[in-house]
Amino acid sequence: MSRLLVALLVALPLAAFAGHGDAPPLFTQPLSFPSATVTEAQFLSGAAGVPATVGGELRMPITQQRLPVVVLLHGSGGVSPNVRHWSDVLNGLGLGTMIVDSFSGRGIAETSTDQSRLSHHSMLIDAYRALALLGTHPRVDGSRVAVMGFDKGGWAALHAGVRRFQRLYAPKGREFAAQLAFYPPCGARYLEDEQVAPRPIRVFHGTLDDWMPIEPCREYVARVRRAGGDAAMVELTGARHLFELQDLAAQVRLPGVQRIDCLTEERAGGTMVNRATGKPPARDECVKPGATIGFDPRAYEEAMRRVKEALVAALGSG
Repeated sequence: MSRLLVALLVALPLAAFAGHGDAPPLFTQPLSFPSATVTEAQFLSGAAGVPATVGGELRMPITQQRLPVVVLLHGSGGVSPNVRHWSDVLNGLGLGTMIVDSFSGRGIAETSTDQSRLSHHSMLIDAYRALALLGTHPRVDGSRVAVMGFDKGGWAALHAGVRRFQRLYAPKGREFAAQLAFYPPCGARYLEDEQVAPRPIRVFHGTLDDWMPIEPCREYVARVRRAGGDAAMVELTGARHLFELQDLAAQVRLPGVQRIDCLTEERAGGTMVNRATGKPPARDECVKPGATIGFDPRAYEEAMRRVKEALVAALGSG
């Protein structure tokens, strides 16, 4: 059964499950935009990377007004049902959404079984390019665009306000009005990554997450707060990875997925090292198999409430 679930989650994320939630009548528009594929080292140096074309879907409640939009960044399994569900929820609040597909245009099905297929950093460039595109769209209020990411996309959402990264890749004069990160990987520490834009950062994380453990995220949020940033953790006691994916059982073991099991940090010159050894991270030290996922209704309801509060405060209503 677990092998079947892995296949469904990472190979057929859109077809495997039905969507949830009620959305108002929508204007939908497929969009594509130029982006770049970079390694971690290229990203940290500001390199242009390899050109890529990224697709997305803009979903807007039908109105004559220009609306705020939430950019949705998927996780390691691609545009999975939880992303579609959140789009429905946010559309129901009168907000537009833009679902960014960082995988299909690059010929990637999933990265759950091999995270090296695409760096988290490429997804942050995708997010910045989506922000630039939305700033020119006639239906969008470009001053009210938030970003919400999950897992791998959660890393991009979490770091979208880092001033250093904005200087390297963000569109000039634009930044996200809020950053919501669901169970992101936080094990890498970068130079100046605590220096962030004065925008709210909210991290939603289960305390039993063994795929992307919560403790490094606690540490990062604490560093941002000490530096004066508006960052906060929403800790969901007993919740696991993908706690808001309603089609899941309470606990599902995925032996074939890949997790990073060491902490890294950037040294001068953009070199990443294993914090424990001071040397470049080795695959046999840092890459481990297996993780657990599962739906948690209480965590889901708490996250739903806190997401709505954060977005209404940052964006207003549609």
